[in-house]
Amino acid sequence: MATTFSIPKAEGLKIGAQNRFTQPFAEINSKDILRVGGKNASLGEMIGHLASKGIQVPDGFATTADAFRYFIAANGLEKPLREELAQLDLKNFSNLDEIADATHQLMLDATMPQDLIQEITAGYEELCRKNDRLVEVAVRSSATAEDLPNASFAGQHESFLNRSGAEDVVRAVHQCFASLFRARAIKYRVDNGFDHMKVALSAGVQLMVRSDLASSGVCFTLDPESGFRNVILISGCWGLGENIVQGAVNPDEFVVFKPTLEAGKRALISKKLGSKAKTMIYADNNSSGRTIVNTETPEAKRKQWVLSDAEVEQLAKWSQLIEEHYKTPMDIEWAKDGISQKLFIVQARPETVHSSKDPFIKKEYELLSEGKVIVQGSAVGSSIASGVARIIQSTAESDKLQPGEVLVTDSTNPDWDPILKKASAIITNRGGRTSHAAIVAREVGAVAVVGTIDATSKIKDGQIVTVSCMQGKTGSVYEGKLEWREYELNFRNVKMPRTSPMMILGDPDQAFGLSFFPNQGIGLMRLEFIITNAIRIHPMALVYFADLKDQAAKKEIDDLTSGYSNKEQYFVDKLSQAVATIAAAFYPKDVIVRMSDFKSNEYANLLGGKEFELDEENPMIGFRGASRYYNERYREGFRLECEAMKRVREEMGFENVKLMIPFCRTVDEGKKVVALMAQYGLPRNVKGLEIYVMAEIPSNVILAKEFAEVFDGFSIGSNDLTQLTLGLDRDSAIISDLFDENNGAVKWMITSVIRDARSAGRKIGLCGQAPSDDPEFARFLVEQGIDSISFNPDALLKGIENILRAEEASNSSKS
Repeated sequence: MATTFSIPKAEGLKIGAQNRFTQPFAEINSKDILRVGGKNASLGEMIGHLASKGIQVPDGFATTADAFRYFIAANGLEKPLREELAQLDLKNFSNLDEIADATHQLMLDATMPQDLIQEITAGYEELCRKNDRLVEVAVRSSATAEDLPNASFAGQHESFLNRSGAEDVVRAVHQCFASLFRARAIKYRVDNGFDHMKVALSAGVQLMVRSDLASSGVCFTLDPESGFRNVILISGCWGLGENIVQGAVNPDEFVVFKPTLEAGKRALISKKLGSKAKTMIYADNNSSGRTIVNTETPEAKRKQWVLSDAEVEQLAKWSQLIEEHYKTPMDIEWAKDGISQKLFIVQARPETVHSSKDPFIKKEYELLSEGKVIVQGSAVGSSIASGVARIIQSTAESDKLQPGEVLVTDSTNPDWDPILKKASAIITNRGGRTSHAAIVAREVGAVAVVGTIDATSKIKDGQIVTVSCMQGKTGSVYEGKLEWREYELNFRNVKMPRTSPMMILGDPDQAFGLSFFPNQGIGLMRLEFIITNAIRIHPMALVYFADLKDQAAKKEIDDLTSGYSNKEQYFVDKLSQAVATIAAAFYPKDVIVRMSDFKSNEYANLLGGKEFELDEENPMIGFRGASRYYNERYREGFRLECEAMKRVREEMGFENVKLMIPFCRTVDEGKKVVALMAQYGLPRNVKGLEIYVMAEIPSNVILAKEFAEVFDGFSIGSNDLTQLTLGLDRDSAIISDLFDENNGAVKWMITSVIRDARSAGRKIGLCGQAPSDDPEFARFLVEQGIDSISFNPDALLKGIENILRAEEASNSSKS
């Protein structure tokens, strides 16, 4: 190999343990944080302990803290640096940029000592020799206090990519040293109580992965919003990963469930396609000295996933091994080489926000008024804030933002940190849940809505807005100042009753956060919310897509299902992923999934639905529930529902999922549906599958013993049962005062079906608001011996309290 360098080679000098200023990654481990910083110590730890398990980490070496201190001493920098930093306005940081510019320039004007140059050169030449070519490297900063559990230092210092040749590498190391005195790094040290001159900087020189020709991203070994520990979140974009860190793109997102990953099941439970509008690549030699450029991603690639399912699974397995090794949740960077097509882990650090919080203590927020939504995006945090919106185009406009105002911008990077910390809320056009703005928002406890696309054009500078992230993964920005309330919940010492308190849930975006509430699982998961919000298309319009007459609906369906040659699989994928997400959140507790229960007018509102639905005078008691499933008008749609549930249970491994049939009018109808489910691959009582029925029609009560021979359990739908027992329309304002679950006839129905279910050895629960609103109704259910009661999340704690009182009263009366 012939190489030519413009600075002297380090003849006869070999990189190794005897050297003072450099250390190969292979000779570094996690005990070397004070010597090479957390980032480099972690790389060495993985190479030494995890490479044997198949995890690929690019080779390299690190300059030591001694090298940095030698550089400072050789140039006599400590005194002038301290003098400049002593002038910093620690109250308002009014002169932060001025002090940073002065100290940074002091570092850049200094000279790299010749013996330090020699060791860096020797380390780089050794990498070239081992790879038999002039290699490209990344030179990354790693502070000696970096990546500790109490302070991440993530993104505070600079990295330099695609460096080649010893002179270029030495220059990049020098620039890394100088980055210790960028404004954001100075402010971070002040905020976290670090003495400026006691933090040293190590530079990691690592072989470049050609992710500019493929993809890159990050992995979190927990859900970064809720702190839920059983999942791995993987984000990715085309090209270099700086676009994700800086929030410059909306990335693809993949969620993997750890227990089923270990069991060898289909553990990828959720996929979200990002727009990935930009691709960061290495610049060619004619690009004005720039080493990287950001290009527009071609439309075809925006619609492609950056990783295959197999690659997602491989990254997830590696992430789990890394977490197990470090014994703490991790924040990991990955890259895919576009030449070799191999995946690499290029960085791993402890996750610093949720891993230190108690997930069983939650501060809850509730909007008390409604407003007009201006924009929506990905929610970060789970709180609400209001203030004056301030549109900031660049850090040069930082003075425009006053403390407590709402920052609105295109995207952010670490230079924005001092600005972000002043904001009560953060709104960006671009970025995902793992972007820089999102990470900083979590660290400082701010609410953020990222990836809105057009916030800077739709929100007016100076406008009063309310930012709410209480709707799961979707954050909303409202006009004006809305009213809300705050309260703290502590789930640690909640006493659980004998009667199982379960939840009613339809939105998978809320599942991980709600899993920390005291519960015994999900007593009712409605598919309607998922079909309306995530799928949006009538299933029969997917089965018979080619025959659709409504061309406008057909085009919209074609756009939504882009990437699916088989339109039916779009429905199966979306539905299975949503159900799997909720099943994962509450695993291994029961999750009872009710098959679709739209009325015909509701089905007609789905895309393409009008071609498959009839107008009915009274849809509430018309073509709904079980009667649809075996009817030719919907039978193929029910097949898709069954395919999704089979995938969830068998391929994805969620045997905690039970299925429930709504509005089943007759015993024969129940038999038809159960037989059809078996035909579609869901045979009752095979592989543990239980099929329940809603008890919401008087016939279900009167013939409960017969229904018990067809089904494995009952769930009382108190709303429908009340209206059908009393013969009233619960939506009618004229007679709404007659709707009452405490009516004697309704209670007789409930008493009867509980008695007959228990005598048949079948479980029975109830889904409804009444047991939380009315302690007497809860007491009535407990006295009848009901097995479970399901509540909406906002009513769960009150419901548990009412059940406990009822059980105590029941015990007292017996004694």
